Amino acid sequence: MKKSFIVLLHIGFWACYFILIVIMLSVYYRSSLYASAPNSRMVIAFKNILLFAFTPSFITFYLYYVILFPKYLQQKKFLQSIAVGLLISICASIIAYILHRYLIETGRVIDMDQGGKNGRSTAVRVIIIMTFIGSVCGMVALVIKGFITWFNEIKLKQALKEKNHEMELALIKSKLDPHLLFNTINNIDALIIKDAVEASNYLNKLSDIMRFMLYETMADQILLSQEIEYIEKYIALQKIRTSNANYVRFLVTGPIGNKMIAPMVFIPFIENAFKHTNNKKLANAITVHIVINDKTIQLVCENKFDSKPTVRPPDSGLGNELIQKRLQLIYPEKHVLEVHKTAELYTVNLTITNG
Repeated sequence: MKKSFIVLLHIGFWACYFILIVIMLSVYYRSSLYASAPNSRMVIAFKNILLFAFTPSFITFYLYYVILFPKYLQQKKFLQSIAVGLLISICASIIAYILHRYLIETGRVIDMDQGGKNGRSTAVRVIIIMTFIGSVCGMVALVIKGFITWFNEIKLKQALKEKNHEMELALIKSKLDPHLLFNTINNIDALIIKDAVEASNYLNKLSDIMRFMLYETMADQILLSQEIEYIEKYIALQKIRTSNANYVRFLVTGPIGNKMIAPMVFIPFIENAFKHTNNKKLANAITVHIVINDKTIQLVCENKFDSKPTVRPPDSGLGNELIQKRLQLIYPEKHVLEVHKTAELYTVNLTITNG
């Protein structure tokens, strides 16, 4: 919380405190009993009230604020908080009473009861009343300090949550980017021996992909059209290893417009589809369909696979847990991910709301 706002809270409390004193004195001296009293009596009363009520209140307020709350109450030492709070209030009242009596005896302040003419209260009774007044102000101090502490803790937790969110996304991205890059490099390496000219063409596509991964993915969101362009180049690079023109079917349905999306949301699913498709001679072995509506963006990715168990290297695709974790971070409660697996077909259906 800003210091200026904290200062305003304190000023506001003491302003209300003084206004209350003035109102009470005004009502008291406008009664019939004191209707003929001179205005000077109000000034005298105001000085006495300051010593009687304000002094113990001020001392108690800031001792509660600075010592009692952080050292005892915030540490959940409740019994000690009560004992220390009572001790602070009593000590503040004794100090205020001694100061009050001293100023009266030395003539610096005029006694309101004219030297005991109207019957002076005992010291113990006065100190008890002062202790009660100080304790009330002390409770207000605890409320103000508690509110400020609660507000600051909420802001701190929010900042930590955002920082943790950024760190998790950075960690996932650090695993995602090299994984895709290494796979495409391996595909081009296989093509260089067969057709150097075509390999050069694909190297340009790889250069575009690297540029996309280095710069475009830094933003939280990019244009959907950029994401689709990246997917097209990625699919082209993956098709290097097969002569089957119908190996992949890529469709985009609906108006792209200026819709935005988090970068590289769809690619991990498409990459896994390539990794788990064994027979590259099948027609439409992989089908990627992006459906764009007014309120949603949907990816349907299907791949045919060999149901026979095969041994795969440990880096044979980005883990589903990592992919789902990223989706939970960037689209919390704004996405639906459905995965269906049959004997020969694996389907991923991802719908992003307000894409």
